[in-house]
Amino acid sequence: MKDTKFSFEDLDVWQKAVGFSKIVIELAEKIDTGRKHYRLIEQLEASSTSIAMNIAEGKGRYSKKEFVHFLYISRGSLYETITLLIILHQNKWIQENQLNELKKLASEIGKMLSSLINSIKKSMV
Repeated sequence: MKDTKFSFEDLDVWQKAVGFSKIVIELAEKIDTGRKHYRLIEQLEASSTSIAMNIAEGKGRYSKKEFVHFLYISRGSLYETITLLIILHQNKWIQENQLNELKKLASEIGKMLSSLINSIKKSMV
């Protein structure tokens, strides 16, 4: 029996975003804040998973314009995730090398999102 595959699964940026969220979630599981700032950690998990989810949702829409809209939302979620990671680092809940590694991955995803957005917008003209 052949596996069912959705079109968004072929997108390199979606695959990279899923991998990024996996790393962020694994990091979040290890954070010990003393008072346990659960809302911050939950928001970190939500924003990191939102990146790939918005790519998928946009790909499922009927127009390129809608897809681009969801890619912008995805990029916003990426920036939100990095902001939360910076806050966690400033509170010494994650190490600088962890932050830098995630920023490097996020930068790559951001560039991929921008390229995809530009490519789709050019095809709409």
